Amino acid sequence: MSDFRQLTENVYVSQQLTLDDVAAAAATGVAFIVNNRPDGEEPTAPQGDEIAAAAGAAGMNYAAIPIGHSGFSEPQINAMIDAMEQAEGPILAYCRSGTRSTLLWALAAAKQGVDPDDVALTAARAGYDIRPIRAMVDMLAAR
Repeated sequence: MSDFRQLTENVYVSQQLTLDDVAAAAATGVAFIVNNRPDGEEPTAPQGDEIAAAAGAAGMNYAAIPIGHSGFSEPQINAMIDAMEQAEGPILAYCRSGTRSTLLWALAAAKQGVDPDDVALTAARAGYDIRPIRAMVDMLAAR
């Protein structure tokens, strides 16, 4: 079972999901799964289409916003904002460890005007460190 970590009232992050985790997420009220892991990154893990099918069968929406080793882009940040705004309930974003999902949430939150110190504290409370992207968070919040 994955470790669903709560960032905000409506945003959770997790390590790689199994198909059983999708059912567990639905049972806890998650309405939208966001996949931040590129297909093929770990061939033995359930791939996006499998998670999407399980999410759909459980009545949840699904979006893929893959974050590879090249880092984060504005279209990815905007896609995360769109997912957060369109969700009709809690979101569960996942990647290999939950870190990329947390960092993408941090960038999206900053772009939406959340104070960078609050973003950093929220991530830290869930066990994640945003220092690798803190300059980007500050820049987005200043816009």
